[in-house]
Amino acid sequence: MEKMRADARRNRAKVLAAAEEAFALDGLAVPLDDIARLAGVGAGTVYRHFPSKEALFQAVVLERIQQFAEEARALATAENPGEVFVDYFVRVIKQASLNRAICDALAESSGHAFKAGAGEEFRAALGELLARAQAAGAVRADIDGDDLRALIVGCLAVERYAPGSAHLVRVVIDGLRASGHAASAAATTP
Repeated sequence: MEKMRADARRNRAKVLAAAEEAFALDGLAVPLDDIARLAGVGAGTVYRHFPSKEALFQAVVLERIQQFAEEARALATAENPGEVFVDYFVRVIKQASLNRAICDALAESSGHAFKAGAGEEFRAALGELLARAQAAGAVRADIDGDDLRALIVGCLAVERYAPGSAHLVRVVIDGLRASGHAASAAATTP
């Protein structure tokens, strides 16, 4: 792959940042011209880096999913795996719920986010946090990565369609806890 010039890298980064902001609000409904305007570049610059709105959307989503995976990997050796897992689970839901594009991508069971490498990285890193929390006895053993993804999507729907319903996410978290941990940790969950 040809190395990009510094100005091209800056323009690509501006387009990605503008697209993330625009997609967060409007999902795929946002016109590319609006993204170009928000980025302070011409529409041609957007098309030079991304041949279609779908390609730009995919790049934004994959970048965010990659960030989630990197964060999970960084937490993989943290002490108190049960607490780390719950905190991370809640953080992913809160961050993703603010971005319609991420919600849409995570909810899409056959979508590009989970077929692409970043999706697999996220799944693996999240699975590692889950396995450590289960080994510590903090999370029930009958949950796997696919169950967890479904629960994240369900929590995102709660956050999206019933804003301010953090207590419903706590109900899900309580359901994830191993039986001895739910009562003792109820006061510490968000």
